[in-house]
Amino acid sequence: MRAILRLSTAIPVPRAAVPATPPEAAPAGRVAGDEVSGNKGLGDGAPGAGAPRPAARTAARILATALAAASASACMVGPDFQGATPPPVTRYTKEGLRDPRLSAEESRSGALSQTFATGRDVPGEWWTLFRSRALNSLVAEALARNPNLEAAQASLRAARATTEAQRGALFPQVAFGGQGSYNKAPGGDLQSPLNDNSLLYSLVTPQVTVSFAPDVFGGTRRALESQTAQEEGQFWQLEAAYLALTANVVAAAIQEASLRAQIAATEKVIQAQTDLLSLITKQQNAGQVAGADVVQQIALLAQSQQVLPPLQRALAQQRNLLTALAGRFPSEEVSQTFTLASLHLPRSLPVSLPSRLIEQRPDVKAAEAAVHAASAQVGVAVANRLPQFTISGAVGASATNFAALLNPAASLWTIAGAVAQPLFDGGTLFRRQQAAEENLGVAQAQYRATVITAYQNVADCLRALQADGRAVAAANAAVKASRESVELVRKQFGLGAVSSASLLITQSAYLQAVVTQAQAQANQYADTAALFQALGGGWWNRRDVKPARDPKDPAPFL
Repeated sequence: MRAILRLSTAIPVPRAAVPATPPEAAPAGRVAGDEVSGNKGLGDGAPGAGAPRPAARTAARILATALAAASASACMVGPDFQGATPPPVTRYTKEGLRDPRLSAEESRSGALSQTFATGRDVPGEWWTLFRSRALNSLVAEALARNPNLEAAQASLRAARATTEAQRGALFPQVAFGGQGSYNKAPGGDLQSPLNDNSLLYSLVTPQVTVSFAPDVFGGTRRALESQTAQEEGQFWQLEAAYLALTANVVAAAIQEASLRAQIAATEKVIQAQTDLLSLITKQQNAGQVAGADVVQQIALLAQSQQVLPPLQRALAQQRNLLTALAGRFPSEEVSQTFTLASLHLPRSLPVSLPSRLIEQRPDVKAAEAAVHAASAQVGVAVANRLPQFTISGAVGASATNFAALLNPAASLWTIAGAVAQPLFDGGTLFRRQQAAEENLGVAQAQYRATVITAYQNVADCLRALQADGRAVAAANAAVKASRESVELVRKQFGLGAVSSASLLITQSAYLQAVVTQAQAQANQYADTAALFQALGGGWWNRRDVKPARDPKDPAPFL
């Protein structure tokens, strides 16, 4: 039986095939079945007791043979998981991938063009493509100190430990037990258990017990398979946390650079408007303009000054964000600062083939691991409805004192086998199997949604980058035109050729143009970083240290 995770054009994932429930098999309850045991007590082997008792090593051989036979005959019920196959899509967008080319005029405006390198691999340290030492050092600091990344690493180690703990259920459980007691036997009509009929006696009983539940139908192995898949999912959660952290640091740095550009532009506009206010005030004193012109310029200057505090507040908060991402307190602000001039826009953008995306996205791999875990849980639920077998044995001795324990006659051993078949439980186990199958359907649907979202993220970034270059070119042209307009109208106003209203309009347009220019440039940087994130971040090309395996337990028997 197989649980196949395949993607067709519409990205449906077929339900995992599970064994049909026989109509005559009632929903299960656990009722003890037959038990076969061989016991050797202190009194066995006495004259007239029958065949001579086997030695303790013979009992051990019998138990080992039973364990080997049970393991050899084991099978695994439930669906067998198969990994996902890439969806049959050959491109991210409706039409083929096109470079965001700019015209000659747009290039002359100062806008930078970018090209898509189809099929080229994403570098592991993709943020280095922005060629900023400050950004590289800040990302390295965040990777070393961010507590969220440390928590994800600890969660992976915990998942690995849980998997190893689950693996122990495949092996026999061996334990040592010892008991010492001082007893009084009842007198009268009852007989003392001792040969000398003493009513007061001591009893010392050390023994080694072995218990084993043969995984005949694979329920234990399916549970281990499910836990292993959950461990794999936790590994991909760690990769997703790594990618999210690096992407957040880059995005925060770009946003800081954008805010600094907007603040610098706003301060320049405020200075220009202040100088113009002085000019208008002089003209008023000379009787060349009316007082209303001065009031209007004062109002415009105040409006521009109102723009500055929110930008400064946003910049301060952005610095706090960068500091927190680096694992520091706000009072320990990071030293790195960012401007658009210090960041270099990557001109050639690697774009992985669509067929590789599901292997590159950590969230898709985590969703696939969730399907695997849910598939194995179906097998666990099916196995719980089938007969359960147990084998146990004990070897020890019992005597009235420690010295007597060395007497071969004091030895004892027991070998027992049991089977329990569910007969009736009011439908509990059947409903649990049904719930496991539905949970598998949920995981499959969530996987399909994750895959669709992954391709959507890449398509959104490609669309944005195709428009970003033109937006920057338009913003640059708008700034140039509005700046020239302000200078021209200012000269005309000084000559009395235009009214103050025209000057106010051109100043407002210039302020908006410079802010829009900074935002457009930052958007192009941010969309570039978002593309690297959408393609998986190149985790497969990283050279950093992977989480170390847990040290060996010095006392694995504890």
